[in-house]
Amino acid sequence: MLSLLSALATPESSGAASGSTGSMMTTFVTFGLIIVIFYFLIIRPQKKRDKETKDMLSSIKKGDKVVSIGGIHGTVMAVKETTVVVKVDDNTRMEFSKSAISNIVDRKAEPASASKKKGKKESKADEKVEKVSAPEKDAATDATVIETAPETDK
Repeated sequence: MLSLLSALATPESSGAASGSTGSMMTTFVTFGLIIVIFYFLIIRPQKKRDKETKDMLSSIKKGDKVVSIGGIHGTVMAVKETTVVVKVDDNTRMEFSKSAISNIVDRKAEPASASKKKGKKESKADEKVEKVSAPEKDAATDATVIETAPETDK
């Protein structure tokens, strides 16, 4: 950056023109690389988080358990266009701006018709559960054998 300022401040002669052009080109390439790095490390992930938050806020429905940005836990009682009514206690209801909802802790159960469609997929997933055998017993002492990992000195 200093080289760019010094190149602009000094009068150019015919011999120095080619040297300052090369210096300016490396400066522009450096700034371009910095902008690309900032985009991939800061701007792009922030846009992704913003999109996920927007999708989460638009999917809030009655019965969802939510947490506000202030740490207040409650259950959604009503969803309006820009606000959400949250039941905090038996007789306490609070109205929050949708943007004040930090996350959804627990979603309300899906209707029966939707759960039937997913039932087949869940049963296949249940079949993939790893089976664990009972602990082995030593025949001579009739005691349960427990395998332990060797201890290492640190």
